[in-house]
Amino acid sequence: MLRQHILTFLLVLVSATLFSQETINTMFYNLLEYPSASPANRRTILQNILEDYSPDIFMVCELESNDGSNDILDFSLNGNINSYSAAPFVINQSGDGELQQNLFYRTSRFNLIEQNIITTTVRDINHYVLRLQTVDMENNPIDINIFVAHLKSSDGNANEALRLDMITEFTDYLATLPANSNVIFSGDLNLYESDEDGYQELLDPTNAIVIKDPIDTPGDWNNNESFTAIHTQSTRVSSGGFGAGAGGGLDDRFDFILLSENMFSNPNLQYIDNTYKSYGNNGNCYNLDINDTSCTGEFSQTTRSRLYNMSDHLPVVLTLQTDQTFVLANETYTPQISWYLEKTLVTDNITLSVSSEIVNNQNIEISNTLGQTIANRTLSTNSSQTINVSGLPSGIYFINSKDSNLPTLKFIKR
Repeated sequence: MLRQHILTFLLVLVSATLFSQETINTMFYNLLEYPSASPANRRTILQNILEDYSPDIFMVCELESNDGSNDILDFSLNGNINSYSAAPFVINQSGDGELQQNLFYRTSRFNLIEQNIITTTVRDINHYVLRLQTVDMENNPIDINIFVAHLKSSDGNANEALRLDMITEFTDYLATLPANSNVIFSGDLNLYESDEDGYQELLDPTNAIVIKDPIDTPGDWNNNESFTAIHTQSTRVSSGGFGAGAGGGLDDRFDFILLSENMFSNPNLQYIDNTYKSYGNNGNCYNLDINDTSCTGEFSQTTRSRLYNMSDHLPVVLTLQTDQTFVLANETYTPQISWYLEKTLVTDNITLSVSSEIVNNQNIEISNTLGQTIANRTLSTNSSQTINVSGLPSGIYFINSKDSNLPTLKFIKR
């Protein structure tokens, strides 16, 4: 009997490995003096931006307060679905600046297991450790060390020296981590060119953990049309009317997501080529407003107008992938979503919770990873419904509604 249970569990893991290629969307965003800067409805604007990209990891700077952090979590991220958590907001411990960084993450995919601060002469560099909630996390835990920074702004030798000092605090800190650590270093780094000492220190191959730039585009980024496609600041020709932020149009690459070298080759957690983007930048908006009607392309006029109103910076995004399978821990859905699984790692039964918006005789189907329909069911209006799946082979399965736009649910039968 014990051998049978072991074999069953191994089949689950083999199935997960064969068919899993989970992706992780990451975003860094300088939110510009959040929440006080104009316009007054920015939490709604941010909600729309986040719904379009759907980040699993959301890293921010220029938070003014814990209230601002809570506003993002409760409204912009969890306004329709209680799917995200936030790291505890910590007041800046460095210098005399009040603006701070923070991290938000999808609760079904990650646990926050550690949080630290690197103090500098200007402002904190925040360190967070997320652990992926995978089927095999007890035997093969996968952690991401995430650093969120906001380096000293402005050009000139003195400011370059302060940026270098902050970065050196970070690269020295890397020596305290295991050599094979997965590292994300994100932030508004205020770097003007790749020759700047701070950027060279970040990518120094002799650092305890080697950091790489996913798009590897060396040069003088400032006010240089050759780098139009990667510029992130400023979204506005004029800051007039907003009361905060920089003008001048899009002509600087200040915002970055950098990765440790191992994340370019390790199937447990790996960067997907060509997913790094200056979000909202169609590559043709040099020294213009990001919502200029001539800046057409992948990102719509609506998206670019939201970004214009939200901040003087664009977000930067990239996608990671893992060959592991997420356990899919429980999420709490609002009535707009209407259904969810109470457990997603099951042996005999799945329990489907449905809201009153689900009509009687709703038809659903259960399918396998090959897209083959395994079973069909008709739901009643009960708020909690149990479906016996004990006869299914071990593996990954999906539940879809035939008659509505309800989201696909996934469970693992062991």
